[in-house]
Amino acid sequence: MKFAEYRQHDALGLADLLARGEVSAEELLQCALERAQAVNPSLNAIVIPMHEIARQRARESLTGPFAGVPFLIKDILQDFAGVPTTVGCRALRNYRPERHSSYVQRCLAAGLVIFGKTNTPEFALKGTTEPVYWGAAHNPWDLRRTPGGSSGGSAAAVAAGIVPMAGANDGGGSIRIPASHCGLFGLRPSSGGPACRPHYAELWHGAVSEHVLTRSVRDSAAMLDILQGPDNSGISLSDRPQRPYQEEISLDPGRLRIAYSTRSPLGLPVDADCVQAVEQTIALLRHLGHEVEEAEPVIDNKMLMNCFLTAYMGHTAAQMALVRERTGAAESDFEIDTRSLAALGRSLRAGDYVRALFRWTDFARALDDFFGRYDLYLTPTVATAPALLGEQDTPRWQQMILKPILTLGLGKFLRPGVEWNAQNNLRRVPFTQLSNLTGTPSMSVPLYWNDAGLPIGSQFMAPLYQEARLLRLAAQLEQAQPWFGRVPAMT
Repeated sequence: MKFAEYRQHDALGLADLLARGEVSAEELLQCALERAQAVNPSLNAIVIPMHEIARQRARESLTGPFAGVPFLIKDILQDFAGVPTTVGCRALRNYRPERHSSYVQRCLAAGLVIFGKTNTPEFALKGTTEPVYWGAAHNPWDLRRTPGGSSGGSAAAVAAGIVPMAGANDGGGSIRIPASHCGLFGLRPSSGGPACRPHYAELWHGAVSEHVLTRSVRDSAAMLDILQGPDNSGISLSDRPQRPYQEEISLDPGRLRIAYSTRSPLGLPVDADCVQAVEQTIALLRHLGHEVEEAEPVIDNKMLMNCFLTAYMGHTAAQMALVRERTGAAESDFEIDTRSLAALGRSLRAGDYVRALFRWTDFARALDDFFGRYDLYLTPTVATAPALLGEQDTPRWQQMILKPILTLGLGKFLRPGVEWNAQNNLRRVPFTQLSNLTGTPSMSVPLYWNDAGLPIGSQFMAPLYQEARLLRLAAQLEQAQPWFGRVPAMT
């Protein structure tokens, strides 16, 4: 199979070709490997190759809805036994998990052929993928720009045609941000699924969800069918839906009442392109018969961001301490931004941390009240177009100041500056965290490209466990304004 034909199919399409005997799993894998060889040197999307493991698997008799389809997993949480999981961090360069994660187990049961792990920022902490250890991932639409984060490597690989879909996870926007930046479909499922197990029961107190980045809605629906439902390795709050999500996407969504806002929750400017993306989406929704009106949930957004940052800093401190305990790593084995966040996390009082968690329920209750009047909530996915690589780095002069202060153990005194840097990065992506802290499902849909040819997504949020509502609408939008054939011009 030639690449031109390979790219014409989504993952289910490739699986169908294989099931009909028109292509073999080995041929599909070879096509993916050749495409990776051609473009990955420019993208730096795949950082841990698994070629021999994949070749051996492609020769096996595979079953499942994605039998024989090439696939990539993200280099965090999605552990493959015996293969490094670095989490974008030098301190974990020698760590090899002893068993597969639940996510990988389900991917293998579905017949996927995993041939590599994708780039992610250290500890998946940023909305850009520029780890010091692996180097920056590049956006296929403009190699000078970020593909987003933290699932940036996966997004770049899918957008560039290496694979039709790839593993991703989302604790503050890490599926939806790169979906927006790379012109892909990205669904963040409701909290409560089992995919983070067996290592974590509810990572980030349930704020993290595992799924995929795809070019088609039906691939996302099919993978959700595979990943959803309880397992026996921990508490699970969600169960399988009444009907498969693959069936849901064939159903009419009905006439939906959709609220929208283009105002940043932080009260900061939103790029005109991002506003225009939502306005064009609104026009399409109204053309399809939906009712759309401007409205926002009554939420203290400044408090929400503070609560998000509290969890962000606290978990960074805990993760860094755990890595040091298990590996004997030195402070210098972590990036300066990670060390700064961890220092602030260590300075948090337990009571303040727990009080911030209590407020998550307030946000969820306010959003639930809002969804009593509306079926969905539409916003921009991001507040700016993809940034230039390096644009979101902590300035070098600040890094020079941070190093001696952290070495002396005085990191808690850096709170104003470190929090300002974190909030400065959040100004680009202020719309996604609400879904994570309330546990609700959300998606970024690629319906707009700006004059520079850069994609900008529209985000929809739904009530808890209403993935079906999102997917039905996504399928309708995909049919009305197809995006599958819109790909970056990489040779």
